Amino acid sequence: MKRCDWCLKDQLYIDYHDNVWGVPEFDDQKLFEYLNLEGAQAGLSWYTILKKKDNYSKAFSNWDAKKIASFSDKKIDKLLQNPGIIRNKLKVNAVVTNAKLYLNMLDEGLTLKDYLWNFVDGKPIINNWKTINQIPAETALSKKISKDLKKKGFKFVGPTIIYAYMQAIGMVDDHISSCFKKR
Repeated sequence: MKRCDWCLKDQLYIDYHDNVWGVPEFDDQKLFEYLNLEGAQAGLSWYTILKKKDNYSKAFSNWDAKKIASFSDKKIDKLLQNPGIIRNKLKVNAVVTNAKLYLNMLDEGLTLKDYLWNFVDGKPIINNWKTINQIPAETALSKKISKDLKKKGFKFVGPTIIYAYMQAIGMVDDHISSCFKKR
């Protein structure tokens, strides 16, 4: 079976490629989780975060935004000692900030699913790249979403992070044309 070249490192990457990347995700909690995992990736490889994904889930209360939003300074300090996650104070604090902002969105009657998928009219953008080198790091749409999220106060949501996020949650299908996952 032919796959995108970037995922051939090991089974963890292959499983992510085959079961997550480019698959439309509509579950709000998963959307929240991946938004924060992509932010944690900033300056690092996605593989680094993928290896720590289960640790992140445990550290951040299985991505329960209400619990995360109430994290105390003591809890945050404890997270910064946790070797199972990236111990960057800005990134850890960003998750707490993002949880509060996400809850504000919900209080205003806007789910993350509706907010994000509205940008693409509820349908994934399906690109037709022949090689992985053709895939952009960011697009006009990722810049637009990034700008809007930043305006709302979200952290670690630059246009490159948002484009990777769009790929992860299936808003964009960037599987190369020879990949078996290509629609």
